Amino acid sequence: MLEVQTSFWVLFHVFVLFMLALDLGVFHKKSHIVSMREALTWTGIWIALALVFNAWIYSRFGKQYAVEFLTGYLVEKSLSVDNIFVFTMIFAALQIPRLYQHKILFWGVLTALVLRAAMILAGVKLIENFHWTIYLFGALLIFTALKMLKDSETKELDVKNSMPLRIVGWFIPVTAKTDKESFFLRENGKWVATPLFAALILVESSDVVFAVDSIPAILAISKEPFIIYTSNIFAIMGLRSLYFVLADLAGRFAHLKYGLAAVLLFVGGKMMAVDLIKIPPVISLAVIATLLSASVISSLIHSAHQNKTLPQ
Repeated sequence: MLEVQTSFWVLFHVFVLFMLALDLGVFHKKSHIVSMREALTWTGIWIALALVFNAWIYSRFGKQYAVEFLTGYLVEKSLSVDNIFVFTMIFAALQIPRLYQHKILFWGVLTALVLRAAMILAGVKLIENFHWTIYLFGALLIFTALKMLKDSETKELDVKNSMPLRIVGWFIPVTAKTDKESFFLRENGKWVATPLFAALILVESSDVVFAVDSIPAILAISKEPFIIYTSNIFAIMGLRSLYFVLADLAGRFAHLKYGLAAVLLFVGGKMMAVDLIKIPPVISLAVIATLLSASVISSLIHSAHQNKTLPQ
């Protein structure tokens, strides 16, 4: 068991809160359309910060935990791409202007930090106290991978009839009107929720659904709460900037789902065979990196070929 000082947990959360405050209070104090250059810059910053943190883990705890962090970060970052495609459909369905999308993602990430922490701690405790649950997590990942392969085409979202919005409607009406970047406004003397709040609820709901897949995947890589949590949070913190990089490029990654499905099959199989085969962390990292790289390269080649065949 990794011995992590309480001060490390505190300092990590201070760092996360500082970056969130810097993001909303300085760089995005006023809503604006995030340019590709800005999105690429922030994506690079978050990746660099994750790698610096990974180097610190290597120097403080050793190679094994550094490899586990990097593998967990890579898996979570890759699975979050699917989340980005869902965000794109949510914003399109609710006609959310690009001007206000960053604010929704910011508050969505803030909520995700709390939800992920609770789910990670629950998952770790389950495996510690009930070893057989690791087989359930493995089976869940394999089932998800097979479903991902079967449903290879992205389906339209029925936003208005979604369960999260119906539940919100029990407590407060949802209007189609917007009032700049407000989540709520008064309509006919009563408070109503705007489409921005509806989008926030759907973003948070989709994150919970994706966490059901991603957290078991990371539990197959590491059993250390500090490693699992920090790799998860670094991936989530960089999700907003990555969204603005990939939102308009979603069509270029046609084969990425196959790579993600292969990763889930691998880690699911690893969990199912945990008592029979011990796969070193370095091997897991190499396999996952290879699968993801192959799917990305294949997607780009496929996209380039399609562009050549299209009539000019």
